[in-house]
Amino acid sequence: MASKTSIEFDEEMEASARANIGGLRLDEEPSTISNPKLRSANKPPFVIGVAGGTASGKTTVCDMIIQQLHDHRVVLVNQDSFYRGLKPEELLNVGEYNFDHPDAFDTEQLLECLLQLKQCQPVQIPVYDFKRHQRCTDSFRKVNAVDVIIMEGILVFHDHRVRELMNMKIFVDTDADVRLARRIRRDTLERGRDVQGVLEQYAKFVKPSFDDFVLPSKKYADVIIPRGGDNHVAIDLIVQHIRTKLGQHDLRKIYPNVYVIQSTFQIRGMHTLIRDRETTKHDFVFYADRLIRLVVEHGLGHLPFTEKQVITPTNSTYIGVDFCKQLCGVSIIRSGESMENALRACCKGIKIGKILIHREGDNGKQLIYEKLPRDIADRHVLLLDPVLATGNSAVQAIELLMQKGVPESHIIFLNLISAPEGIHAVCKRFPLLKIVTSEIDTALNEEFRVVPGMGEFGDRYFGTDDDEQEHFSTSPPSNKVPETQSRPVSNGPLKPIRRPIKKGSVRILDPTTRIWHGGPVPGLTTWVGPDEA
Repeated sequence: MASKTSIEFDEEMEASARANIGGLRLDEEPSTISNPKLRSANKPPFVIGVAGGTASGKTTVCDMIIQQLHDHRVVLVNQDSFYRGLKPEELLNVGEYNFDHPDAFDTEQLLECLLQLKQCQPVQIPVYDFKRHQRCTDSFRKVNAVDVIIMEGILVFHDHRVRELMNMKIFVDTDADVRLARRIRRDTLERGRDVQGVLEQYAKFVKPSFDDFVLPSKKYADVIIPRGGDNHVAIDLIVQHIRTKLGQHDLRKIYPNVYVIQSTFQIRGMHTLIRDRETTKHDFVFYADRLIRLVVEHGLGHLPFTEKQVITPTNSTYIGVDFCKQLCGVSIIRSGESMENALRACCKGIKIGKILIHREGDNGKQLIYEKLPRDIADRHVLLLDPVLATGNSAVQAIELLMQKGVPESHIIFLNLISAPEGIHAVCKRFPLLKIVTSEIDTALNEEFRVVPGMGEFGDRYFGTDDDEQEHFSTSPPSNKVPETQSRPVSNGPLKPIRRPIKKGSVRILDPTTRIWHGGPVPGLTTWVGPDEA
């Protein structure tokens, strides 16, 4: 059993048992995954195991990874937190107890905690009292759902069941002489021990345990980091790989044409606000617009660019790129119109077309209206719709664009949230099209709504909730123009307004030509027009 004595542990009580999240203790963070219905909406955390000999630089490597992943929720759990409490007979001769032996750890409890964290459930990490060499029965570290779990310890690779739960295994490999020198310096300067005592302990426990248990586990590592925390290149590459995995939904492995913008606390916070049913219309619009702008900017990054040189005010040459000139937007009425302002803010003077598709149930769909640029076949198209649910409307809109001569590879579909069913429907049909979204949700419910979702986006954005819906007249139209129609009409988002209508008809005002278009539509009993001025 391994080489740490009671003197050595006195100053480790807090450090080795501590769980950190971006430098903060996790027990200070409120639990966010207490509702079982919400757990399934969270992606399983990315688990990293970090092993290596004593004083090899494991903690330094973990701290550097946490610092670079500052925009993700990261928890560092030390294997030392799972030491078994010593028996009375073992306490009588603590100096002869091998703390580096696998039997010194409660592997079963460690395994149980990791399984719960992988299921996005909060767990209580035990606290080990290194002065009494016993578990604290009345104190625990609460760890909530996180993005990344870093499990650090000399023997985290020893048990195959624990290894199988890890997405990445890192072994910190440092020369034995360097590790011994570090241990001597640490124990003499920080723990008041003499050099002779450190050398005796190293020879009696530390080195034999390293040779028997720690070094053989090196073969299980996916990545071996020579020189530990001094190897900045290796740590940068590891962090880059972790970021890629965190931003890669499982569907990305199937459809490489699906792009999810990198998640940060800012993006997650905005999603929290617009998904909250208690959020006011004003706040919903404000934060939805911010997210839409990010999605639009990300989508523009997938357009082709050409190299361009310019002369700066300092008479220097700057080699940059020129924006794609042949571009237009197409919004799927009416929710898609909420994304038009962000596109106009990014692309001055951009042409924007419109498509209206009437849906009745999940499979019912009928094209009602389209107004597209005449030269759309020569342009790259940004298709706008904030929510991708079943994908039926999106498929019909894409088919229409392709009928107009737009190459499939020239279409970029932008939305805030996507359901897996919608992604399957679109990507299977159009593998060359690109989808850019900010989050992929769990699934569709029995009502074909995205869950967890954000409700009816158009109603929440334009303020036309069910309890505020207009009551429409179904009386035959008269030759007299109502007073409300005599005022100018704005170019605002299209939505139902009060007008005398003929049952089964639809009328749409073309904002460019100012001409009303209409015709009978089975099953539709309202007119669709722009906001009244």
